[in-house]
Amino acid sequence: MKMIVTMGRGGTGKTSFVALMTKYFIEVGKTPLLLVDVDPDQSLGDAVGVSLEDEGKKTISELLIETFIEGGGTTVGVPPWERIEWRIWEEGLYEGEHFDLMAIGPKWIEGCYCLPDAALKRALGSLTKNYEYVLVDSPAGLEHLNRKITSEVNDIFDLIDPSVKSFGHVERAYRIVTEVGIKFDNFYIVGGYRFPETLEGEVGRRLKLRYIGKIPYDKDVEEYILSGKSLLGIPPSSPAYQSVKNIMMRAGYL
Repeated sequence: MKMIVTMGRGGTGKTSFVALMTKYFIEVGKTPLLLVDVDPDQSLGDAVGVSLEDEGKKTISELLIETFIEGGGTTVGVPPWERIEWRIWEEGLYEGEHFDLMAIGPKWIEGCYCLPDAALKRALGSLTKNYEYVLVDSPAGLEHLNRKITSEVNDIFDLIDPSVKSFGHVERAYRIVTEVGIKFDNFYIVGGYRFPETLEGEVGRRLKLRYIGKIPYDKDVEEYILSGKSLLGIPPSSPAYQSVKNIMMRAGYL
């Protein structure tokens, strides 16, 4: 099993990148996959054509609400993430032909994501050995990294746009990953569709990280997202898909 985490500020195209990465792995026969949506917006399911609600599945946050708020369960004694672990497997995991999908969902109570993150970390520890790759779509906020939803990652892809804030986001993400002790093999930078080729040299100069390619603007991607169609069905000739294939091959995923 290899774990891949994709992150970036909102609007850089990271969820589309994860969806097209999923298409690539299916194409080359590297399945089964586990897709983990850690973004409260829950866009990954839409991007790969899966509605957890329509499939009768619930997010980790929803399961916590049902167990500890609506159901009156206690958090005393057995850790709460252990109390709902079986429910995550049975009620929170969508199982498909080539990939399975789970989502953390929006905040379940006022405050931080501590309990959902702990539950997700526990579930990942039990589930990941069953998959070829685990693809994590991480939100722009870096709180989940701080709480180490996973302690070991093979590759991190951070999508960047042409802004000071985006460069700063990469710097903070890299600092958090290293300082909290998450082990990783590679930390790659990917240019989003707004990132101009003229700035590619700035990545190495300012961030001292490897720039591995750019995803171009693609009208097909835009149309698929606007119409709610799965990006897994995008034509193989799609410029965005071709760029993701090249990026993954450069990263050693042949």
